Amino acid sequence: MINIKQLKTLIGDRKPSIAIMLGSGLGDIAKTIKSPLEIKYTDIENFPESTVKGHTGKMTIGKIGNKEVLCLQGRFHLYEGYPSNVIFEVIHTLKKIGIKQLIITNASGSLNPNFYPGGIMIIKDHINFSGQNPLINVTNNISQHFNDMSNAYDKKLSDKAKEIATNKKIAVYEGVYLMVLGPSFETPAEVELFRHFGADAIGMSTVPEVIAAVDQKIKVVAFSALTNFGAGMQNSKLSHTQTLKQASKAANNLAKLITYFVEEQ
Repeated sequence: MINIKQLKTLIGDRKPSIAIMLGSGLGDIAKTIKSPLEIKYTDIENFPESTVKGHTGKMTIGKIGNKEVLCLQGRFHLYEGYPSNVIFEVIHTLKKIGIKQLIITNASGSLNPNFYPGGIMIIKDHINFSGQNPLINVTNNISQHFNDMSNAYDKKLSDKAKEIATNKKIAVYEGVYLMVLGPSFETPAEVELFRHFGADAIGMSTVPEVIAAVDQKIKVVAFSALTNFGAGMQNSKLSHTQTLKQASKAANNLAKLITYFVEEQ
């Protein structure tokens, strides 16, 4: 099992300061990384196994353009049965090996009738409806616990992403992301409620990583690949297969946007 010290040794002189976390169906973004060093999650201390289809479960270190990055192919969902502080341990590991920026991607359902499936949404804020927090049971010596979340999605980084998208003619939305625990999809009544909350997209991840990153002083920018409209907003049934299919459609533009974004950091 590789501990933090050994992981830093393996990474060597590469020393990435930017990490990219990939969501369901977005693993192909990692194919843009040059000269990759790949390490399985199961070989890293405090990294459990990613069990969901569409999540490879490995860390890749290499270059996008002339920038060294660390890419996490697959994440850990609370509905898999992991305690929320496992996600904190993953983010804490990133902090210890020198990560200062975290680019998060996810596949999510659109709750906004003007945000169409296949599109990309820059997350400007979130609503935590999971009932969980990754800082629970984390000791005081490595966590601040009481964090200001008013700039959880770093405004400067988000504005930079919007500027790049405009310049490169990549269409993006900007909105509020709501997290539910899952793994079942939402009912039409729940979708209607969450729309009244002010949520534009909904998913089963991301928020724990963002809370942990804020605690560890890692700046965050996050993107949702919109895969469907919420229950009651479309005629077809929701499925994880549909999520993966639609996420792959958004992945090409998202890969371009992330590449341009990383190169300008």
